[in-house]
Amino acid sequence: MKILIVEDERKLASFLKKGLIENNFKADVAHDGKNAERLAERNEYDLIILDIILPDISGLKLCEKFKQQNPRRPVLMLTALGTTEDKISGFDAGADDYLVKPFEFRELLARIRALLKRFLEIYESSNKIVVADLELDVEKKIARRGDRIIELTAKEFLLLEHLMKNRGRVLSRNDIATKVWGSDYDVNTNVVDVYVNFLRKKIDKGFDKKLIHTRVGLGYVIDDK
Repeated sequence: MKILIVEDERKLASFLKKGLIENNFKADVAHDGKNAERLAERNEYDLIILDIILPDISGLKLCEKFKQQNPRRPVLMLTALGTTEDKISGFDAGADDYLVKPFEFRELLARIRALLKRFLEIYESSNKIVVADLELDVEKKIARRGDRIIELTAKEFLLLEHLMKNRGRVLSRNDIATKVWGSDYDVNTNVVDVYVNFLRKKIDKGFDKKLIHTRVGLGYVIDDK
């Protein structure tokens, strides 16, 4: 499991990272909102630990952005702001848990494990992924847009599943290739672009709202915005 720590207090951030690594987690650190957004866009994190008071952006606004990018990824607020109003603001921004500083690391660890377990159970119990009028039944291997059943090859299905699981998040070609083709991927080919075009013809052709978008120089994203 990989965790992003967003904390401007460098000693605390270092302590958190060291403790998480010692407990078999992978961890990255961002000391401000800008770097946190950059890391969250480029990497897949299973959970985000987020301070509210940051030098460039409120952690509340950052939490809202993270939840828009990926509602399935839990966010744990870790902050010195401990009033009832502060906690309500945190939960209203989309936080899944709220821990006030100072804290005991073992309590933080217990909360992290509980959040990951809860979200994993929710995720595994849901066999359908939906973006706008596009629905993917992961168990039955059926794709449908509106009333239309979409016939997909095995690789097309895996590609669409990966895009939909990361709705709103720009995925690089390398990320897509690693998840869909694995060790079979040849870096000298344009297979990712070819298959994205295959999907576009099947998913978007004939519909006014296009769901698969290109971000020049970055990769691809599926979203209904």
